[in-house]
Amino acid sequence: MQTYDLIIIGAGAAGLLGAGTAAEKGLKVLLIEKMEKPARKVRISGKGRCNITNTKHHDDFLAHVYPDSRFLNPALRNFSNFKTVEFFNSLGLKTVTERGERVFPESGKAWDVAECLVKWVKKSGAEIICNAEVKSLNIENSKISSINADFGNNEKIIKAKYFLIATGGISYPLTGSTGDGYNFAKQAGHTITSLQPSLVPLKIKNHNTQLNKLQLKNISLSLYVDNNYVDDEFGEIEFNKTGLTGALTLRLSRKAVGALTAQKRVELKLDLKPALNYAQLKNRIAREMQTVTTNYALLRKLLPQQIITTFAEKTNIKLQKQITDADMEKIIRALKNLTFEISGFNDFDEAIVTAGGISLEEVDSKTMKSKIVDNLYFAGEVLNLDASTGGYNLQIAFSTARLAAQCIVKQLERKL
Repeated sequence: MQTYDLIIIGAGAAGLLGAGTAAEKGLKVLLIEKMEKPARKVRISGKGRCNITNTKHHDDFLAHVYPDSRFLNPALRNFSNFKTVEFFNSLGLKTVTERGERVFPESGKAWDVAECLVKWVKKSGAEIICNAEVKSLNIENSKISSINADFGNNEKIIKAKYFLIATGGISYPLTGSTGDGYNFAKQAGHTITSLQPSLVPLKIKNHNTQLNKLQLKNISLSLYVDNNYVDDEFGEIEFNKTGLTGALTLRLSRKAVGALTAQKRVELKLDLKPALNYAQLKNRIAREMQTVTTNYALLRKLLPQQIITTFAEKTNIKLQKQITDADMEKIIRALKNLTFEISGFNDFDEAIVTAGGISLEEVDSKTMKSKIVDNLYFAGEVLNLDASTGGYNLQIAFSTARLAAQCIVKQLERKL
């Protein structure tokens, strides 16, 4: 029976980073992945471009991490977003920084990020086995002695001194993220907090499907819960068959999902002309009214045609009617405050990340070590850590995995 220094379950972003880090220091590492290739989720992330990280400064970065950014603090200080960029550059992967301080591979291909990691891990000496599914942990006296793994109808028991669970959450399950890590953590005595989809499209009540695929740029989107302002974002949104998606929607979705789950009233309000205040917008419309006579003709000058019918229904104006002062007031108010009631959210198969996971109270933030099982560590999305869109979630995976692997290396060095 083979014995390893470290077995890592899950060959995603966290698993690969952890495996390479430990193997470079001389550890005998086995990385087990149940899918046919490593880094399936990385390969499709960022719409196939992979937003690796961003260049936000430390405190600003942590402000986008939930539910307790303080937990990430030691890991991020140890392996920061800036160190991540340096790391990939050192492996020969050129990067570019785009709008919003987001870092992408220069090639624009997520596949290149995945292959770069895989090649580095293999070069470091770690062993990667795919199409192999871990079935259970064997725990004795508060320590894991071995795992049971199925290698294509051939179940084996594999021993190791340390174990790192980096299986991801349950978002995008077709990439292999099906919640296995939560089951292993439960087996080890850990608590799993409530799991919810995050960075996920939201459903509009009584949605007009004519809006499908409409993109709106340079708008402001505000979230209201029970008629109270919660948050807002500026940028782009997109309508789909059931409601809203796009960067702004995804960023606000975590708070919206939480409110919907608590059965609260959720609304998204669009400011379609955020660069203009009420007086400026009124002057703009007054100028347009010198050349048009109907509400429809006026709205054609102000909005994409695809949204005009919905806009008219929400403002209760007749499109072919001549413009009145009352109609003009309704149009101005709606341009600054077009409201959509949110009825629900899409499932995990369309969520970028999972909110919730292994309770942070049961994991040492300075090492990523379990406080329950002596030789068990965690990294990445399997923890109750998630963040906004913009490279934050991959950075969480990289930072927590790097710290966990380094701490395992130190533990073994002490025992030599």
